[in-house]
Amino acid sequence: MDLTVVIPVYNEAACIGALLGEMFETLPGSVDYEVIVVDDGSHDDTPAVLQDLCRDHPRLHVLRHARRSGQSAAIGSGVRAARGQWIVTLDGDGQNDPADIMRLYEMMDNSSDQVALINGYRATRRDSALKRFASRVANTVRARVLQDNTPDSACGLRLFARETWLALPQFDHMHRFLPALVQRQGGETRSLAVNHRERRGGKSKYGIVDRLWVGIVDMLGVWWLQRRYSAPVITEIK
Repeated sequence: MDLTVVIPVYNEAACIGALLGEMFETLPGSVDYEVIVVDDGSHDDTPAVLQDLCRDHPRLHVLRHARRSGQSAAIGSGVRAARGQWIVTLDGDGQNDPADIMRLYEMMDNSSDQVALINGYRATRRDSALKRFASRVANTVRARVLQDNTPDSACGLRLFARETWLALPQFDHMHRFLPALVQRQGGETRSLAVNHRERRGGKSKYGIVDRLWVGIVDMLGVWWLQRRYSAPVITEIK
């Protein structure tokens, strides 16, 4: 199998059906792919919506966490269950455009073997002014501290090899720092401008203040990890 699309969701009954319908119409039949949706303990109608969708789409597989464990944990569950060599992640609220999946895939296919991550870049954000401002500040501070050369590390749309994720240190919120973590392991990263859309329904699961303080702590943790690891250069002796 070529590609696994992993979508973490939490209380996205209003959005996930339309997103999956759009995705199955967009992805070409020439690509051997599957879609894994990981329900992170939703308490709305998300489980029922996904159960109905599974009957109509044989490529769709659904995993469910018994309790909410966080977006990084949900992505990790999907990656471990994936059969594809390449993983694409995107958010379940419909703001990421499924049409960009193949653009990421083609960019990776045309990149050197050293490139381990293609990260989406939401050049035009469809969020509130306050959220856009907070994101600009967070991206500026993160880029200066971590030196990851990535304009938008928190974009949910990204592509990487399954083995790349499995080799990274696992912790809550790690998905926001994938470029820095991949570079720490010796891999190269690239950014690709992708479409960003308004939320189709439901409510955002993240607040500005709580994300700010958690983000600072996580960023300092990643900064510490960067300085405690040096990727070895291996030479085979025959």
